[in-house]
Amino acid sequence: MKLPITLILLSYNEEIHLERCLTRIAAWMTRVVVIDSFSTDATATIAETHGAEVLRHKFKNHADQFRWGLEAARPTTDWVMRIDCDEYFEASALDALSRLLPTLGPDVTGVNVRRKLIFREQWIRHGRYYPVILLRLWRNGAAQMEQRWMDEHMVLTRGRAILLEGGDLVDHNLAGLDAWTAKHNRYATLAMVDAINRDYRLFDEDRRIEAGPSAARRNRFLKNSVYGRAPLYLRALLLFVYRYVFRLGFLDGRIGFAFHVLHGLWVFMLIDAKIDEARDFISDHGLDAFKQHLRAQRIEL
Repeated sequence: MKLPITLILLSYNEEIHLERCLTRIAAWMTRVVVIDSFSTDATATIAETHGAEVLRHKFKNHADQFRWGLEAARPTTDWVMRIDCDEYFEASALDALSRLLPTLGPDVTGVNVRRKLIFREQWIRHGRYYPVILLRLWRNGAAQMEQRWMDEHMVLTRGRAILLEGGDLVDHNLAGLDAWTAKHNRYATLAMVDAINRDYRLFDEDRRIEAGPSAARRNRFLKNSVYGRAPLYLRALLLFVYRYVFRLGFLDGRIGFAFHVLHGLWVFMLIDAKIDEARDFISDHGLDAFKQHLRAQRIEL
């Protein structure tokens, strides 16, 4: 049975993931729309083979791309869903969703899901990486995308969200460590842009997530008001110790150790190093030169 959902996926050279994603979910969706950033591989062909519509748009950042895609797709279904190409739902989660949706009253406008992270074929259970609660399904017209460079979330504009029970959303990237480190290097740059913006007001900061209760709101508060005010570098080290020791990340074993060091320490150290570098650049060359520097990295504020 088709669920009254329009699924929107952002893609760029995702042939390694897209078939797995669509094979598991497309049959459940009334409509699937892939917003592609002019992929050079078989992404578009795979999408069309599985019955998805493909719309193309130049990529700026994830928030801008999804906002454009949502407007361009003009969904008419009761519900809209967002997942990434390297994610998929467990079969039990889709069964649970099919039972849940017909029971929801009009006051429930969003459905949160638990995200399960797989790294090198291993579930990362500890270190506060499970569960991560995310809003990925909402009533048509009842949510908007935050306009941020990194860590963007859907924000409900009315109603309330409930948690889907019975299965998880799985984040399982297949591209290997070279692609993983390249992607997170890029993410670190975008996180630096958001951090520098809080110092210099390069653009208006979207703070809609602070308007209502959610796990994302609590995490944003901790990130900006607690972690964000701690000294550079020291805070990354303390976060790693907290996750790996006090939140039992060491129980994830050999592969988990690699993940916790790479994501829980290296990524956050890299973000701090980029923030440090950016502050020195601005001090030496000025804010306008920094904006030009960002444009050279294809970051248009």
